[in-house]
Amino acid sequence: MTWIFWLAAGLIFYAYVGYVCWLRLRMLWRARPVRRGSLTPFVSIAMVVRNEENTLPAKLQNLTALDYPGDRLQIVVVSDGSTDRTEEILRDWARDPRITIVLNQMAQGKASGLNDAIQVAQADVILFTDARQKIETEALRLLVENFADPDVGCASGELMLGDPSHGESAQGLGLYWRIEKQVRVLEAASDSVVGATGALYAVRRELLTTVPPGTILDDVFLPMQVARQGKRVVFDPRARAWDVPNLGAAREFSRKVRTLSGNYQLVQLAPWLLTSENPIRFEFVSHKLLRLAVPFALAVLLLSSMFLRGVFYRGALIAQLFFYALSAISLSQLVRKGILARIADAAGTFVLLNAAALVALANFVAGRRTAWR
Repeated sequence: MTWIFWLAAGLIFYAYVGYVCWLRLRMLWRARPVRRGSLTPFVSIAMVVRNEENTLPAKLQNLTALDYPGDRLQIVVVSDGSTDRTEEILRDWARDPRITIVLNQMAQGKASGLNDAIQVAQADVILFTDARQKIETEALRLLVENFADPDVGCASGELMLGDPSHGESAQGLGLYWRIEKQVRVLEAASDSVVGATGALYAVRRELLTTVPPGTILDDVFLPMQVARQGKRVVFDPRARAWDVPNLGAAREFSRKVRTLSGNYQLVQLAPWLLTSENPIRFEFVSHKLLRLAVPFALAVLLLSSMFLRGVFYRGALIAQLFFYALSAISLSQLVRKGILARIADAAGTFVLLNAAALVALANFVAGRRTAWR
């Protein structure tokens, strides 16, 4: 029983701490800085939307106001079976010569829409973005500077959860996302990032492959294909997009379930990710797959603590019960201010994310598809 306890504890520790420590050591031992340079290649911006009448006008205004030469920019927007005013809005904006629209009457999913956008795109660099997030004015210009390095095939920007006027949120998923970004910074410092920020990432067109229909995580699938072809996937925190820090507990949970379901799906769609064809296989397993095992390790840790004798294991049991009590306080919002509320918020987020991993596994095993919205 003792070895089961320490095996579970070791897995949890490595998934959230050990991997980061290893990345820091690798950065010190084998740093690979990106050779950025000033350049303005022709860029196509690809975006797939469905029923986005409320966010689309602001997003199009955002894209057309980017600090980038207008004659070096194409904006491709694919409507995936929209039934609201989305198509009407796109037809109005299509008067702008920079904007190309594709109106698909049947909803086929985001992956199919991305394939349509890639076919229509005319540039050598394609920037992918979503409808809700606001991109900072200079983000595109900063992002393409990474392509001055011939080893770079994909460049990911940074997603900020919060308000540009008040800064990024340090609570809940905001805190989790800040930690996640540090992992990406460390991965890129000496090799490649496992995936990209879906709201803002760019890829050399020559390295793009067809996205399988129904793919949930295009922002992982496409960058991993880039790495497979021997090019780097880098993370540039200077290029930023902003999103709201909290869409509501139910919606955040559903979004996380969808993301984690996508990790299971990736292994099914691209089994080469677990073979030597994947040059960052170790990073993919450490960053993406081990976290899917953490919920089971947490359960094993708790159960083994109940049966093991000794002061240490009794203390470990009490610590775990206290941690889960804090998460219950957070989810029930019994305490909303003070240091206890902040600690409880972190505990609640951790439990929420691991619960989402369990639901994602259940969806995958049952064959339930998670639709994109």
